[in-house]
Amino acid sequence: MQFQQHKSALAKCQGDKMDNVEKENKDLNHEVNQGWTWHLVIASIFGVLGSSFLYGYNLSVVNAPARYIKHFYNETWNDRYGTIIDADSLTLLWSITVSVCAIGGLLGALAATPMVKCSGRKGTLLLNNIFAIISSLFLTFGESARSFEMLILGRLIIGVDSGIALSAVSMYLGEISPKHIRGSLGQFNSIFICVGVFMGQIMGLPEILGQETRWNYMFLFIMAPALMQLLVLPFLPESPRYLLLEKRDADKAEKAFQFFLAKNDVSREMEEVLSEQTIQQTSILSICELLRSHGVRWQIVTVIVTMGCYQLCGLNAKMMCNSLLSLRELVYYAKIWFYTNSIFKEAGMNESQIPYITLTTGATETLAAIFSGIVIERVGRRPLLIGGFGAMTVFFGFLTVFLHFQSAASWIPYLSIVCILAVIASFCIGPGGIPFILTGELFQQSERPAAFMISGMVSWLSNFTVGLIFPFIQEAFGAFCFLFFAAICLAGAMFLFFVLPETKNKTFVEISQSFSKINKVAVCATQEEMEWVGVTNIKEDETPKITIKKASIVIEMESTF
Repeated sequence: MQFQQHKSALAKCQGDKMDNVEKENKDLNHEVNQGWTWHLVIASIFGVLGSSFLYGYNLSVVNAPARYIKHFYNETWNDRYGTIIDADSLTLLWSITVSVCAIGGLLGALAATPMVKCSGRKGTLLLNNIFAIISSLFLTFGESARSFEMLILGRLIIGVDSGIALSAVSMYLGEISPKHIRGSLGQFNSIFICVGVFMGQIMGLPEILGQETRWNYMFLFIMAPALMQLLVLPFLPESPRYLLLEKRDADKAEKAFQFFLAKNDVSREMEEVLSEQTIQQTSILSICELLRSHGVRWQIVTVIVTMGCYQLCGLNAKMMCNSLLSLRELVYYAKIWFYTNSIFKEAGMNESQIPYITLTTGATETLAAIFSGIVIERVGRRPLLIGGFGAMTVFFGFLTVFLHFQSAASWIPYLSIVCILAVIASFCIGPGGIPFILTGELFQQSERPAAFMISGMVSWLSNFTVGLIFPFIQEAFGAFCFLFFAAICLAGAMFLFFVLPETKNKTFVEISQSFSKINKVAVCATQEEMEWVGVTNIKEDETPKITIKKASIVIEMESTF
């Protein structure tokens, strides 16, 4: 009898738990649906259009016209010095043209922090368009001026633009979005990078601008997104968190919240941002101050490892190795696509078909990034990152095997192509965009600009470094060089598995508190926070004293941010 009662009680308890889970899922879906507004979507699209889109476009835009640009270098050299440039000098000039973009990116990452402090997130994006327009003019009219120096300078300037843009737009998207859709909105960054790469591939087709007489107009297109952003973004509000916490302008911050959320009552959002203010530094931290802070040490390590793996994982060295190693520079994946021509030729494809086949890479990227944006708020950042790096490890292993036995059977090259697309999809679903989201989520307002500077420095230095070391790795190990990148992906996945907490559906304060144990710092709320929580959560049958005591243990945030 007692057993039956215990069994029925257990079944009832499990049923109640299932009901609670279903209720939580319904509440989450309701909050996610409530978070999306047209104002947020428009702000996100035009925020990334002149930044992330241009970054992706400039990754792939120099690939198709590479041989025409080299021919222009040769002609210019001959006109100046009366002799044809030797192969080594031509390779050096072309290598500088491509790799100088990473140097510009590093300079831009260093400049981003003082710019977002002084001009704000939106203001920095607007000012940054000056670099894009100047770069477009240098790259477009360098041929007419018979100056390859203009092309090199244009690439440097567009690198500066990219370095500033990736930091500023990530901050802007993270600070205007409600916590329930912060990941999905942040993935606009990754999606538009992929769309930019795809657009660069399309513009480089022979039927469009990929011809000797029209290649320079590919760079004129850079102006279009920059001008569109300049026309629309001034009419959109600045980040409400920047206005409230850094500019101390509550009226403008409230109006910004009302605009983005399309509702009049934004008191909860304002209260949450103010509650963050009570437990953070009053002034913006410098890099040195951030590095000395005990409360964010593991956040810094996490960002460095994640961003380093993002660039060193075998997908993202971008243009530099491509220029040094590949004969055709068809696509921007420096390492994988070193083997592209031989794989496609082994599969029986003509060389004239390869530019069209490579469009599948841009399409795969875009679809994978969109898929990630759809599922990130349900699956979470942690599973997508760990799963993405883990899947890349597996497919890099298979790719190494297939490349080694490529000539053994006629169908093996097709398996290599499948592995290449699988690696690209795995990258874009997780590691391709989430590192930018994490950098914004793991730090509070006063720490965020310095954190993005560190993140940008690691990203661009890793980008440049892998471009230098990959030729030696490839020469020493051949197709087995992909095992090196598989090891990096595996190391990144293992680190994130043991260190990274889930940040989905959490406030910035809660995310910072989740690192308190590993940072070995105490989690303590200020008196103002306890009083605020005690007042808002008090029940009729409880005394304020009891409520405040509970609030010192768990801080509950009920707003949508």
